[in-house]
Amino acid sequence: MRLPLIPPNELTAEQKGLYDSMRKGIASNFNAFKVEHEDGALMGPWNPWLHEPGIGKAIWDLTLAMTANATLPDNVRQIAILVVGARYDAAYELYAHVAVAEKEGMSEERLAALVADLKPTDLSKDENVAFDFAYALSRGGTLPEPLYRLAVKTFGQHGTNELIYLVGLYALVSTTLNGYNVPVPERE
Repeated sequence: MRLPLIPPNELTAEQKGLYDSMRKGIASNFNAFKVEHEDGALMGPWNPWLHEPGIGKAIWDLTLAMTANATLPDNVRQIAILVVGARYDAAYELYAHVAVAEKEGMSEERLAALVADLKPTDLSKDENVAFDFAYALSRGGTLPEPLYRLAVKTFGQHGTNELIYLVGLYALVSTTLNGYNVPVPERE
């Protein structure tokens, strides 16, 4: 870890407001994996964001907006997030969203393929579109037109927009995690 964890009693006033917002959002949306050190310091991407609260707040606000306005089914979202995490080989991202997917009942075989950056063989039509979409978009360049049209046909324009922003958000999260070498906590 390239940035030290910040215990709550060492936060600045600006950091404290962001920390409180993050803890509240984490408690309601990100509770399937370890996010907090024993002393209350936030781990994962939240710690780097606290180190730069002006930027961290903007990223956190985007995260909250993406969660509050989610319309895609969660299995579709988790497949897209895991595709991005695998593309970036972002250890904490994979740790966190494997835990979420396991909690939601995703099979071991499917998870093994996703984290290996491979396409699972048991995807539904919607999941297949989400996988191909996230896989193509996370590799750079323009998303192929037939895939874009298929996503609009499958998820509607709003759902396709959400999928694009979701891939972008988790590319940012993964880059943050990798840039600061954020470690994975021990699994319980």
